[in-house]
Amino acid sequence: MSETELRYCLYVRKSSESDEKQKMSIESQTKEMRRLAKEKELKIKLVISENKSAKVSNTRPGFDRLINLIRSKEIDAILTWNVDRLNRNGGDLGTLIDLMDEGLLQIIQTKSQVFSSNPNEKFLLMILCSQAKLENDNRGNNVKRGMLNLCEKGGFPHMLPLGYIRRKPT
Repeated sequence: MSETELRYCLYVRKSSESDEKQKMSIESQTKEMRRLAKEKELKIKLVISENKSAKVSNTRPGFDRLINLIRSKEIDAILTWNVDRLNRNGGDLGTLIDLMDEGLLQIIQTKSQVFSSNPNEKFLLMILCSQAKLENDNRGNNVKRGMLNLCEKGGFPHMLPLGYIRRKPT
């Protein structure tokens, strides 16, 4: 089956419900990927959009819906901005690789790469997703280190209790 005959699901995600820095993320991902689909003549059967962290597996209803659509053979391929939009954990990555091995998931198309079920492309997909997990894990460690450093200097690591005034640490 050629790329143009596959049934794609456009999956777009931002990391959290309240992150104002990513306010336009969903809209811009959708716009760019629709443009790519038009250029490559890819058939987008549906769009799944969600505002959930991918840090922990089995916590995203949209991703779970995507997996079920692939298992029920309604979708053959995924179109997404970057592989880190799909997962930042080993469980979800394992699910995607298993679906490729079973022949149910033919392609994962990102803005700059195509991953099919051949061994080299699956290996690259696993490396890139593992890198996303490493970045996510390191971010947590870096935040903890920064908060500890602030406390050691006499600062308060979050909102002050009612009635207190914030002053710069000396």
